[in-house]
Amino acid sequence: MAKADFYETLGVERDATPDQLKSAYRKLAKKFHPDRNPGDADAEHRFKEISESYEILKDPQKRAAYDQYGHAAFENGGGHPGGFSSSFADVFDDLFGDFMGTRRGGDRHTRGADLRYDMEVSLEDAFRGKQASVVIPTSVMCDDCSGSGAKAGTRPTTCTTCSGHGSVRAQQGFFTVERTCPTCNGVGRAIKDPCPKCRGGGRTQKEKALSVTIPRGVEDGTRIRLAGEGEAGLNGGQSGDLYIFLSVSPHHLFQRDGVNIYCRVPISMVTAVLGGQIEVPTVGGARARVTIPQGTQNGRQFRLKSKGMPVLQGGERYGDMLIQAMVETPVNLSKRQKELLEEFQEEDGGTSPESEGFFAKVKELWEDLKE
Repeated sequence: MAKADFYETLGVERDATPDQLKSAYRKLAKKFHPDRNPGDADAEHRFKEISESYEILKDPQKRAAYDQYGHAAFENGGGHPGGFSSSFADVFDDLFGDFMGTRRGGDRHTRGADLRYDMEVSLEDAFRGKQASVVIPTSVMCDDCSGSGAKAGTRPTTCTTCSGHGSVRAQQGFFTVERTCPTCNGVGRAIKDPCPKCRGGGRTQKEKALSVTIPRGVEDGTRIRLAGEGEAGLNGGQSGDLYIFLSVSPHHLFQRDGVNIYCRVPISMVTAVLGGQIEVPTVGGARARVTIPQGTQNGRQFRLKSKGMPVLQGGERYGDMLIQAMVETPVNLSKRQKELLEEFQEEDGGTSPESEGFFAKVKELWEDLKE
């Protein structure tokens, strides 16, 4: 009797999502579980079919194989759902060899390694974005042999030890043990006449110049991926990727917190007392005018909307800039300036409420201690 279709067994469409598969399996497994149907042979058989169908379809690779080859993909699989027969191994490699970075036979592909490059950018560059050039030492495909590793005019031959499979099998009692071929080290082929330029490796060392786009608003740790710009693969395998990790160098005026910019601005005691206007720089290079109200205290902050850093991939959105007033005490006073301050002190009355309140509490404390 022909085996039932796995999708029909679970009662789902062929494009069912993993969640839909799981939901259908749980519903049917609960219904036909042997504990709920003691002595019912049909229910037991149905439960086994449901379990086998879900075991295959929940695995993306097994599901892809089943969609392509049907039940033939899992015949003679060692007596358990999802087992692959040796006759199906080549079919599996055709489906997933490139994805996994290897392929059976005499042409085993290996993906190149990913590379990392650390780049430091200024705060201004992080604000505006820029096009940067980098030089990366990396492995590239050998031009003389086109990556084959064999001397021009020759080709690699199939390894005679493993017949190009890259592995050998040995029988040990009831078990068959598979090991990497000792002759070709799992490559599946042999090179009699190596390429003199790459010495049979198929790759050569070279410095590669690349242009990198630094987007506006990048922060410390931002990672940029350049696909295919890593090391070249072996035997025609896919190249790896290049990952550029960015760090933003400290600035002599601004401190950054996410998309907001902080700046400590010194103001004179007179400006703090009488009020006035000051001009401050912004990270974008423009100037911003800040109104200082009368009686501004040291440490007071003023917020400048949308004068901070651009939001990464946020269009025209910006953070804010926060100005912290640092009231500066006068130094190197002239005799006349000292006289004026002394006159001000003599006439002072209620102009420093915080200090007066503080010392009033101190006086109370001392009086309590005397009692």
